Amino acid sequence: MLDQRANVWILSHPLAFAIRVIKGFRANQGLLLAGAVAYYALLSIVPFLMLVVVALSHFLDQAELLETLERYLGLLVPGQSRPIVAEVAHFLENRELITWVLGITMLFFSSFAFTVLENAMSVIFKHRVEIRRRHFLVSAVLPYCYILALGFGVMIVTLVAGTLEVMGEESVWLFNYQWSLNGVSGVLLYLLGLMGEILVLTSIYLVMPVGRLSIWHATIGGVTAALLWEVARHVLVWYFSTLSQVNVVYGSMTTAIVVMFSLEIAATLLLLGAQVIAEYERVGQGQEAAAPKPLRTEPPTV
Repeated sequence: MLDQRANVWILSHPLAFAIRVIKGFRANQGLLLAGAVAYYALLSIVPFLMLVVVALSHFLDQAELLETLERYLGLLVPGQSRPIVAEVAHFLENRELITWVLGITMLFFSSFAFTVLENAMSVIFKHRVEIRRRHFLVSAVLPYCYILALGFGVMIVTLVAGTLEVMGEESVWLFNYQWSLNGVSGVLLYLLGLMGEILVLTSIYLVMPVGRLSIWHATIGGVTAALLWEVARHVLVWYFSTLSQVNVVYGSMTTAIVVMFSLEIAATLLLLGAQVIAEYERVGQGQEAAAPKPLRTEPPTV
């Protein structure tokens, strides 16, 4: 009944719902939250990739694993996946120097982004936090469970991508003409990455907010954020390859600046998708006319 009420109102007032989402995102200081998520994601991404590569290199071919990481990391940081993977490969060549202290330190830093993201979700889903709070032990363990799940997902994607690349080297005879499967393989590899984006985003929306979120609501946010990011990613690729002079301005810091900028936009769209879900829930609860209350950062006046 709640979903039916929300669907009817949103289809009748699509522009009003879009304005409501933007106002709610602004009231929750969405850009400020996205900046925090992007900053900690920048600190977390390299330790996370190093942990994943070191662990999976015992089961998968190292070159194939790095190639898969470079391809699909490009979906997150357009144009900058190669230098990041190069650093990971250099670390992999010296993995015998890894001690258990270094491993624990890397695991600790790789969990930062998930912890900050959970806090940002609590701000956006404030109406859920007011009713129920998550136990601190669950919040402490959740990032590491997510790291394990993402590592398993990387292994599955590597195996599937390897199969699709092999298929791309084949061809079939049809109507007395030999058709190469290379184009089909490329399309399937892109769709694999897109589906991976949607699944990861949906899982974030399903797990990070407090309380039980329906799969339907999480899928709405996941598809919204993934499609918006695909548009933004292509714009970023075009901008950095044609108009940007960032390498002239920042020199050796170019990679870090571009990665940070890309993560900032990705985090903004991620939290915007969460805001869509939050407003969808509020509309379903009959709060169509409720104005979002701004999140104040200044101290109260006496």
